[in-house]
Amino acid sequence: MSYAPEPSPAAGPAFLHDLLDAAAHRWPRANALADTAGRWTYAQLREAGLRAAAWLRDRGIRRGDRVLTQLPNCRELAALLYGTSRLGAVLVPVNPQMKPFHLTTVLRDADPALVIGDARTAGALREVTPAPVVELDEARQEIRAAAPVVGRAASVTGHDAALLIYTSGSTSAPKAVVCPHRQILFAVRAIDQVLRYRPDDVVFLRLPMSFDYGLHQLFLAALNGAAVHLAEEGHDLTLLRRIRATGATVVPLVPSLAQLLTHLAGRDPAATRVRLFTNTGAALTEALCRDLRAGFPGARIALMFGTTECKRVSVLEPDGDLAKPGSVGPPIPGTAVEVTGEDGTPLPPGAHGEFVVRGPHVMSGYWGAPELTAHRFRRDERTGEVVLHTGDFGHMDEDGHLYFSGRRDDIVKHRGTRVSLLEIEAAALDVPGVRAAAAVSLHDPAALVLCAVADLPSTEPLVQGLVERLEAAKLPDRCVLLERLPLTPNQKTDRRGLAEIVRKQQ
Repeated sequence: MSYAPEPSPAAGPAFLHDLLDAAAHRWPRANALADTAGRWTYAQLREAGLRAAAWLRDRGIRRGDRVLTQLPNCRELAALLYGTSRLGAVLVPVNPQMKPFHLTTVLRDADPALVIGDARTAGALREVTPAPVVELDEARQEIRAAAPVVGRAASVTGHDAALLIYTSGSTSAPKAVVCPHRQILFAVRAIDQVLRYRPDDVVFLRLPMSFDYGLHQLFLAALNGAAVHLAEEGHDLTLLRRIRATGATVVPLVPSLAQLLTHLAGRDPAATRVRLFTNTGAALTEALCRDLRAGFPGARIALMFGTTECKRVSVLEPDGDLAKPGSVGPPIPGTAVEVTGEDGTPLPPGAHGEFVVRGPHVMSGYWGAPELTAHRFRRDERTGEVVLHTGDFGHMDEDGHLYFSGRRDDIVKHRGTRVSLLEIEAAALDVPGVRAAAAVSLHDPAALVLCAVADLPSTEPLVQGLVERLEAAKLPDRCVLLERLPLTPNQKTDRRGLAEIVRKQQ
């Protein structure tokens, strides 16, 4: 494989590893990445990435090859990310909690040239793939001994895929979104125009890097010289203490993590350095935002709405929800969103329809799934550009701010009326004593069931609270109290798992 010389840092990033190279040039001694085993400066992270590229090359990895990892958050995962980027290979980060049922499908679909797991996952990986599997400890030692690769693969372009991100949704099996360097970098720069991470920021990352929301924290930090602290799994009761100990200033959230933090802050109100909470993946309710502000005085909240197929649809400026409750913000800079009807016609402000996204952040489609790609990534007859039909619904106001009402699967017909499951959940969370809520629609038998985690003696106060807050057509057929809601590996509510729990209780 031939290698091109390093571009000047002033030339701007064309590949993911260019972000790291520029950061190492500007802030070589600044802290870049820390985990439970230690920390790296930006210069050290770049060196690790160069050695990882050499190790991968010596393992036979070439342009376009997939390198699948099933690893917890660790510094080596970041080094492998930047190493694959430099070779023009494709990183496929898989959540360490993914079970063999889905893992077998993912490995067959991705067809990786190399698989890397840790002590907990490597054995199971060897059982379900013919590809070579290397355990993390072995890889770590060999990477440290490798001679760094300088430059990049000469044939690689910004249109090449950098990542395959597996996501669930309307299909029964995980599907991979093809994420090229060019689209990723555009999205990172656009998001940064609103969030503005700082060189003195410490990003506390509890979310897995197999989740693109977590992975992109590395890129936003590198763009600004900020540090990322990779939080280990578990130890929930010490989470707030670790946020203080690390000096964290930015905390990316999903609702389950926000609920945990507000609970801990209520028991331990000592100050933190947190200045910004960000949210995407699953929406924070207005009540949860209020609780975050009460528990973390001075911290601002930036609500975002995204989908892996374009990384981010919209970003609301920090604390913008105070002026526009319920909004998820305007489209990210340099992009556009139309709200369309069932026939694809653009709708006026205030009208409810599907979000259709256009811009340089729209990804390349789904890996090995041309029919699904053609359904979601369609060429606009008016402009010729490929636009993303998100399957997400809501409306836009006169100022161009979006309001999300639900994904295609979150909007159901109930008693002859279109009902958003999210609207029912928001009403439930407004009932005193309710700590978490999720609605599920059971089609056999037909029923709309609300499940809640609540400090209530029975479902009666919850039912009465819903009657006071919702129209009759939106009231669930049944309410169920649970000790906890099942979560996906990305800490979102597992609706399929919840439906199974409800069915078993019938």
